[in-house]
Amino acid sequence: MTPVSTHASSLGRLNHVAIAVLDAVKAARIYGALGAKVSAPVPLPEHGVITVFVDLPNTKIEFIEPLGDSSPIAKFLERSPDGGIHHLCYEVTDILAARDRLVQEGARILGDGEPRIGAHGKPVLFLHPKDFSGALIELEQA
Repeated sequence: MTPVSTHASSLGRLNHVAIAVLDAVKAARIYGALGAKVSAPVPLPEHGVITVFVDLPNTKIEFIEPLGDSSPIAKFLERSPDGGIHHLCYEVTDILAARDRLVQEGARILGDGEPRIGAHGKPVLFLHPKDFSGALIELEQA
């Protein structure tokens, strides 16, 4: 893929690193002990997860735990029962322009290709890990 150069679809800052865990509140607790701001757990039934965010000065950590047996996180935790990094989330100024440019360059968008509302109340898309060196990537409208 060639680098994206148009401003409307440029890659922005790292919004968060998501870590899949069995208990998001428990996993985030240690960060609170270090003085980080830890959010309350928020169920996101449309994504099949419960999220807890840890705010850091330069980004966030999102702990995600399965919400029900059909959660995509449940399958991840079957393979990695101790948890682990699930995805990286980057901000983009125009998620539709970014999607269209990535598809034009051969990247695969997961799901139906249409943005859904994510944990921050903003549109998000997920990109296939095979197109990003094995990393699941989330794009979030800035």
